[in-house]
Amino acid sequence: MKVKIGNEIKNYQSICWSTKGFINVIDQRKLPFSFEVFTARNVEETCFAIKEMVVRGAPLIGVTAANGLVLAAKSCEDKEFEEFNNILVSAANELSKTRPTAVDLFNSIQRIMKIVNKNESVRENIANIKKEAENLRLETIEECRLIGEYGNQLIKNGNRIMTICNAGALATVDIGTALAPIRKAHSDGKEITVYVNETRPRLQGARLTAWELYHEDIEHYIITDNSAGHIIKNGLIDLVIVGADRIVLNGDVANKIGTYTLSVLCKENKIPFYVAAPISTFDTTTRSGKDITIEERDGKEVRTALSVNNEQDPEPKRRTIHHSLSPNLNPAFDVTPSKNITGIITPKGILEQPLEKSITMLLENSK
Repeated sequence: MKVKIGNEIKNYQSICWSTKGFINVIDQRKLPFSFEVFTARNVEETCFAIKEMVVRGAPLIGVTAANGLVLAAKSCEDKEFEEFNNILVSAANELSKTRPTAVDLFNSIQRIMKIVNKNESVRENIANIKKEAENLRLETIEECRLIGEYGNQLIKNGNRIMTICNAGALATVDIGTALAPIRKAHSDGKEITVYVNETRPRLQGARLTAWELYHEDIEHYIITDNSAGHIIKNGLIDLVIVGADRIVLNGDVANKIGTYTLSVLCKENKIPFYVAAPISTFDTTTRSGKDITIEERDGKEVRTALSVNNEQDPEPKRRTIHHSLSPNLNPAFDVTPSKNITGIITPKGILEQPLEKSITMLLENSK
């Protein structure tokens, strides 16, 4: 992704390996106020990065977890296989506890753990794990590129597109899911405008998606979440594209809280509503959205907001914004039913209704 630093434009990916063999990630807690890198040197710090949302977005969580298992494996070069395997299993268990809703986390951990082979040496296992984690990273980038190619077919010159949360390069490794078609349309010279729901309470739309669009020179407006209905009803939106944290077999989609509301608004006002996601975001074991675990986060995220005073105070702080003695709820995700979704943009093409049938065919062809 493009990042403007001073008078230069540099290209960054959301995750990479440091020269010392540690995991470097863009610290998304600090954006857009400052651009900083967080280094995870072990599994504990990798778990912290995922749980505390230094990294977020289903595909990036999956890649980060896979690299966390690489760190665990690399710490075992002088171990016997049994101890090596026990350390890996423990690391996988700890990583699995960090976030409950995004299925990429569990799919990536399972993918890495499947290749552990007791008939090979520890060093061979470490090499295989490193290779598989890198394959996952590269596949994520390529899948996002293909999502951009297919999704771009839906975008016409002059279109006005709405999105929620951040499903861009920051949520993947590069390019993004929901932002991939938008990036592709822009690079093809199409004139587009993006309406970005701020996405309370953590403001991933206002803080992260708008930051990405600014650096790409894509025209956009940040809007309050509760103005989306007014804007859609008054004919200012041509289509909505959102990301996904989990897509189950019947086509129901878990995504950032507020996505379901957007889908209802689109259905009422006859606006196309698309979900963009890589294959790793499909949950092959869950039939219906009612069986998805919805993460309930700390209420302080609702009671407070990130802010800065001025240019001399660049460090983001959390400031109380409403009555702190009143209780509040903070579900991080909601589930959009399949019936509200026009289609799902995948690296294999655009899935159309009926989604359950389309998903079954997609997964069979992806084996």
